Amino acid sequence: MSDELTDDGGDSRPARRKPPSRNSSASSRRGEFDFIERIRRQELRRLAVHKHSSLITHHSSLLIGIGDDAAVIRQRSGFDTVITTDLLVEGIDFHLERYGARPRDLGHKALAVSLSDVAAMGARPRFCLISVGLPAARWRSNFLEEFYAGVRALADRHGVSIIGGDTSRTPERVVIDSIVLGEVKRGRAVLRSGARPGDQIFVTGALGGAAAGLKVLEGRAVSQSRVKRARAQRQLILRQSSPEPRVEWGLLLGERRLATAMIDLSDGLSSDLAHLCRESRVGARVDAALLPVDPLLKSTSAGEDGALSLALNGGEDFELLFTVRPRDIAKLPESLGSVPATRVGEVTGERGKIKLLRDARERPLKPAGFEHFRRARR
Repeated sequence: MSDELTDDGGDSRPARRKPPSRNSSASSRRGEFDFIERIRRQELRRLAVHKHSSLITHHSSLLIGIGDDAAVIRQRSGFDTVITTDLLVEGIDFHLERYGARPRDLGHKALAVSLSDVAAMGARPRFCLISVGLPAARWRSNFLEEFYAGVRALADRHGVSIIGGDTSRTPERVVIDSIVLGEVKRGRAVLRSGARPGDQIFVTGALGGAAAGLKVLEGRAVSQSRVKRARAQRQLILRQSSPEPRVEWGLLLGERRLATAMIDLSDGLSSDLAHLCRESRVGARVDAALLPVDPLLKSTSAGEDGALSLALNGGEDFELLFTVRPRDIAKLPESLGSVPATRVGEVTGERGKIKLLRDARERPLKPAGFEHFRRARR
């Protein structure tokens, strides 16, 4: 979105567009360059409104934002830059038609998944770049306006500036790329590789709600009226469509140097804990009785075993899993902004061996979360 928010659909000839109807969006009426300019002006107004926000750290400056070929950022002395990117593909990561995903929620989620990665590094998110590829029919609708409204609303809450991106034409499906840049005090980024035997394992929030929300959506065709009536199930759908990145927890754990290792729960606790243990060259023991299973799962037909499976393997909760030295546990707050942190187990010296304790019995906890190329999307 610097000047990069242009149509690179692979054909240098201007695309033919249908005459706009009265209900056509501004993106259809004025073209992509006018759309870029409108986004630029909206972001400048947003930055002006939040100029004195406590979320903005003024000693690091955005010199040039949207409007040129690239953004220019003045690096803050004594800090490291954290960069992450996430790709969301229609039909794989979200379903606009099948599950009725709203563009505004999609904009929220596109930014949220990247904010969650930055939080898992113990860093403060500062800037984002959002690129979108979409079919011509979506361009002629108000899809982009609603999408960016969702991005901006979440960016506002965390003091994040939108500094660039790109738009392009795709044959059939929407494709989104989200990039977030954050900053952390030099040498203090929280890695996956710092856990040591004896460290205690914690997770924020509740687990399994997002996966349960997806299951509700999958059954929507046959139970739509029931879903509309069930408040709990609507909340589960929000867990899936509008996840809340735990930015405040990530900042506290990083700034106070409380977490020895950390990862966000995108693929499922069983898989993401395995990633952390592999990088730290340790093992782990998880107590099923301690897991903060989302209480909304009681409104579903999952049952105790199904709820546990969703909490362990469901994925997309975007909570933080982190390890803490025993001497630092007392320094952890019980909650931040009503989001608790719960101890669920401990790190062991049995490298590569992760065990689940349930009903006084231990069994191996194998990674069973989502992998793009192992099976189809849940």
